[in-house]
Amino acid sequence: MPKLKIALLSGGISGEREVSLKTGEQIFNALDKAKYKIFKYDPKIDLKRFFNDAIDKRFDLVFPALHGPFGEDGKLQGMLDMIGMPYAFSNCLASALAMDKYKTKIIAKAKGLTIAKDIILNKEENNYNVDEIIKKLSFPVVVKPVELGSSVGASIANTAQELKKGIKTAFKCDIRVMLEQFIAGRELSVAVVGKEQKAKALPVIEIIPKISKWFDYKAKYEMGGSEEVCPAEIPNGVKNEIQKLAVKIFQAIGCKDLARADFIWSKKNNKIYFLEINTIPGMTQTSLAPQAAKAAGIEFGEFLDQLISSALNKKLC
Repeated sequence: MPKLKIALLSGGISGEREVSLKTGEQIFNALDKAKYKIFKYDPKIDLKRFFNDAIDKRFDLVFPALHGPFGEDGKLQGMLDMIGMPYAFSNCLASALAMDKYKTKIIAKAKGLTIAKDIILNKEENNYNVDEIIKKLSFPVVVKPVELGSSVGASIANTAQELKKGIKTAFKCDIRVMLEQFIAGRELSVAVVGKEQKAKALPVIEIIPKISKWFDYKAKYEMGGSEEVCPAEIPNGVKNEIQKLAVKIFQAIGCKDLARADFIWSKKNNKIYFLEINTIPGMTQTSLAPQAAKAAGIEFGEFLDQLISSALNKKLC
C-alpha cells in the first residue's frame, strides 16, 4: 500500500511561532514513517513552495500544526478550500469564529453557556475610560488580545496602573483587546473529537499553575510551570456538565476533528464559565489534548492517526 502523503505545516508568522515549531517537530517524530511520507513546510519561509506543491497535488492532506493568525484563523483553510486540498481540523468559518474570542463568547451565550462580563477596546478608537472599565468589571481584570492564543500579550490587572500597562501590551499584539471580569476558580479543559452530531468529549483536565498566579505563557510552556491532572478530580456532576458544554460549543462553532474548550469552575457561585475554544490546540505529547486522549486509552501516534483519518473522511466546504 502506498504511503499517505502529508504536508506538515509549523512555524508561521504569528506570536505563537515558537510554540508551533515545537508542536510540528513532535508531530513529525510521532507520525509513523511506514504509513506516511511527510513534507515539512514553515509558511514564514516556504509559503510559495507550499502553495505550488498544494496546487500540484503533491500531497494528500495538509496537517496544520499552526497556532494563531495566518494558520488557525481561517485564512489558510480558505485558501485550501479554494484549491480543493483536504486538511485536518476545522474549516474556514469555524476557525475564524473560534479565533475571535469575543464572537465565540456571543455564540456561547446564545447557546446557554455562562460567560464572564467583558469590554472590547479598539486600537483605532483609543478612547477608553479606565474608571468606567473598573466600575463595570471591578478588579482583577483579565486583559487579552482578541485574536491570539497561548496567553501571548495577556495579563491580569489589579490596579488602574496595571490595567493601563496591560492594555498597552495587548495592543502591541492585536488591534482589538478584550477586558474580562476575572473569575476565581479551578481551570478545566476539555478536548472534543469528531464532527457534527458524532462529536464526543475526552476526559476533563484540571490545570494548576505552579510558577504563576494564573495559566499564563510561562505556566504553559516552562518546565514545571503547571500541574495537569487528568482525569480531573472533580465531582461526576461537574465532569458530565462540562463535557456536555464543551460538545455544545464545539458543535455551535462548527468545529471538526479536534478542538479544546477551556472553562473556569467558579469558587464563588459554583457556576461553570466558558472561556474560549481552540481549533488547533497544542499537539505535543505533553499538551492537554494528547494527555486527555492518553487518559482515554489512545497513545499519541494513534491519536494522530485518528485525526488524519477523520480529516480525510470529511467533506470540503
